[in-house]
Amino acid sequence: MSQEPNRIIVGAQWGDEGKGKLVDRLASRADVVVRYQGGANAGHTLVVEGRKTVLHLVPSGILHGDKLNVIGPGCVVDPVALLHELDGLAAVGINPTPDHLLIARQAHVILSMHQHLDRAREAAAGDAKIGTTGRGIGPAYEDLVARRGIRFGDFFDPAYLRARVEFSLQEKNVLLTSLGMSALSVDEVLAPAELAFERLRPFIGDAGAVVSKAHRDGRVLLFEGAQGTMLDVLHGTYPFVTSSSTIAAGALTSLGLGPKVVHEIIGVSKAYTTRVGSGPFPTEMVGVEAEWGERLRQAGREFGATTGRPRRCGWLDVPALRYSARINGLDSIALMKTDVLQGLGPLKLCVAYTFRGQTFDELPMTPEALVEASPVYETFEGFDADITGCRRFRDLPASVQRYVEAVEARVGIPITFLSVGPGRDENVDR
Repeated sequence: MSQEPNRIIVGAQWGDEGKGKLVDRLASRADVVVRYQGGANAGHTLVVEGRKTVLHLVPSGILHGDKLNVIGPGCVVDPVALLHELDGLAAVGINPTPDHLLIARQAHVILSMHQHLDRAREAAAGDAKIGTTGRGIGPAYEDLVARRGIRFGDFFDPAYLRARVEFSLQEKNVLLTSLGMSALSVDEVLAPAELAFERLRPFIGDAGAVVSKAHRDGRVLLFEGAQGTMLDVLHGTYPFVTSSSTIAAGALTSLGLGPKVVHEIIGVSKAYTTRVGSGPFPTEMVGVEAEWGERLRQAGREFGATTGRPRRCGWLDVPALRYSARINGLDSIALMKTDVLQGLGPLKLCVAYTFRGQTFDELPMTPEALVEASPVYETFEGFDADITGCRRFRDLPASVQRYVEAVEARVGIPITFLSVGPGRDENVDR
């Protein structure tokens, strides 16, 4: 190709893989960076010149001042949280204009009624809770598919907006009171959102049309997902999933684009595995390995960028990556946080699963198999050397090279990028 390809960056695990760092790196080669799904329950942490920036809704390309950053129609947006994020960026000298940030008119709005319902359901579920962030993401997506949602475009017609909220509250107040919560009024739900909308008004437009025109004009597109493949509402470890389509195809349905627009799909994986919240995690370091899991958590700073919740840690899961490669159509893998494995000792790699006398090369996705299946491990030599200064693959310790090559061979997808430290430039390109 004569120019950079249009790319989709997708999480290949349970989220928190380090997508923001890769998007930040590739954004320098793109013209338009699109966040295509999810809400403020996700966080992308970027470290640039020693300064950490955590983004929740704003696309990671915002740190490049000449890019258009799009919050797509497939996202659900808390306008108050978005303003808080924009104010945080302004505090460090980043002040996006409508030329650099676009919010889709079709994106659904998270209101306080969604957040109250989210928290009430989780509290009532007890040990059976999903492990949501309580930010109203799920209830907002429920309203979307039930055709009772509130969209940013609705705020341009206050009378219509109020009627929509009144209609939605009739049901939500019944649910809230049945769960022991107080009923909400239209005014208390609408007031903070309408106030936020007035500041966000200049940024709102037809994102699908803008991105489509950018493509026709030959501009380079970069699509950024939130969470990860195993949290996809259709293809993840259901019901312990998020409420949106996290896989690569979700980028196209979100923006209303055809598949020929995309030229390359990159899956992002850690050199180990983490997940937050409830749900099956077959390679989790528990029992006799719990101490190793805690060491990994501390070394990798494995605490949620949005919630601060400690992440569950485990060995790298090749069958899960094979599954992710298949359903996303991955062209390559970016392996993040390789440096965090330093000093951990012998490294284990899950290469298959056994379940009721059968061996599986992909993660078995039935609920009973996810709980009962036994990982099959191979063991590799660890490493003690500091690799943050390595910039070429051949400069890495031989044990690291063997581990990376083993993952690559067993997944069957080339690993073209390794993160060897938290800094923007602490990477190895292959």
